[in-house]
Amino acid sequence: MITTLAISNYRSVLNLVMPLARLNVITGPNGSGKSNLYRALRLLAETAHDGVVSALAREGGLNSTVWAGPEELSRSMRSGESRIEGGSRKHALRLKLGFGSDDFGYSITLGLPTPDATSSFTLDPEIKHEAVWAGHMARPSTLLIERTESVVRSRSDRDWTIAAKNINSFDSIFSQLADPNATPEVFWLRERIREWRFYDHFRTDMASPARQPQIGTRTPVLSHDGSDLAAALQTIREIGDPEALDSVIETAFPGARVRVTSTAGGRFSLEFFQKGLLRPLSASELSDGTLRFLLLAAALLTPRPPPLMVLNEPETSLHPDVVPALARLIIRAAESSQIWVVTHSGKLISALKKSNICNLIELQKILGSTEICGQKMFERPAWRWHD
Repeated sequence: MITTLAISNYRSVLNLVMPLARLNVITGPNGSGKSNLYRALRLLAETAHDGVVSALAREGGLNSTVWAGPEELSRSMRSGESRIEGGSRKHALRLKLGFGSDDFGYSITLGLPTPDATSSFTLDPEIKHEAVWAGHMARPSTLLIERTESVVRSRSDRDWTIAAKNINSFDSIFSQLADPNATPEVFWLRERIREWRFYDHFRTDMASPARQPQIGTRTPVLSHDGSDLAAALQTIREIGDPEALDSVIETAFPGARVRVTSTAGGRFSLEFFQKGLLRPLSASELSDGTLRFLLLAAALLTPRPPPLMVLNEPETSLHPDVVPALARLIIRAAESSQIWVVTHSGKLISALKKSNICNLIELQKILGSTEICGQKMFERPAWRWHD
């Protein structure tokens, strides 16, 4: 389980160290930085897919994504005694992302590219530093892998050896050193990060793939766009927890039930039986809220729980009466996965807070910087950027 998330110089986040628990609920006013924390976590996930540099380039390069304020918000700036001014930088401009967990921790530092008149890839940031360590925080005694510029070294017992030389500035150690024999910690960490799941933009419009019949195969993991919804629900019925599925649908829509049908060509379709109707509704007839709830149920009742699941504003288009059933699903999923929920819904927050594993994190903006409400410096989890 991830216990700490650390972000430095990413969009509205100047310097944030966040404690995480089994169930994490991120909330705050519009513009407080919830989406930026979500994006930062997605960027961390991209490192395991060797896509962090291209992801930042798509956002406009490092100059467009780094913190736009002064290098440091002094006490006098915060109190209003002095003006917000930049001045000359004391340190090189760096974007840093990292996390600590029960098993291993990882951090990555990205910087501006070295000027090169012969290259057209001027938006590509460079990976300046990476580190893998054992446990929650990087210390000299826990460090296992360290990449500085193009050189990577690894440690076995107390001895350090050079694991790679001249590694490309756009290649992560996850793409170059994930060898289960030579560097098992890098391999294990990469595979764990690749299992993270993000559900943020389920389409529910009339052209949504979830509304169309689809070729059905066993689907223990719902796709990010929900196109295999019918197959995922049928998989839950056959190898998952069908009683939990029926129960949550009954709770959300009293008297309703869902059935999956298949044609001779192997295409799966949904049938939604509703109290008072003489025939079932097809997926194309369902309301946006009903379809979204079924998508969330398929994601949260997965027969193959991930180490981390992230839900971005899952309450969108849901009727308030359905929110308690959604909260029940989320709390149940948190028994086997670490859950991260970004939400505006007071009703969802209230329902999730009833769980004794809920970690509520309220964000605020201070002089443009995203911070955790009420967090004092001495209350932050222990963290150290090893570069």
